[in-house]
Amino acid sequence: MSLIEKSVIDKIEILESGKIQVRRADIIQKDGMEIHRTFHRHVLYPGQDLTNEDPKVVAIANATWTQEVIDAWQNSVSEPIE
Repeated sequence: MSLIEKSVIDKIEILESGKIQVRRADIIQKDGMEIHRTFHRHVLYPGQDLTNEDPKVVAIANATWTQEVIDAWQNSVSEPIE
């Protein structure tokens, strides 16, 4: 009997605002058959530190987070809510 636990980034979504939604699947396999899967999600905001992110997420952020996108995000969160 062999148990294997692994985590994979199985979904990366880019929203219009530039935010990136990341879904990680934690999978347990027994003798090569999946017996359990759970999901964890987190959101990254334009310009956020990517130090501990998966290389695929970093590549997408670097491609989509232009200075214009980062500036627009920063302006949108600093505007007062009425």
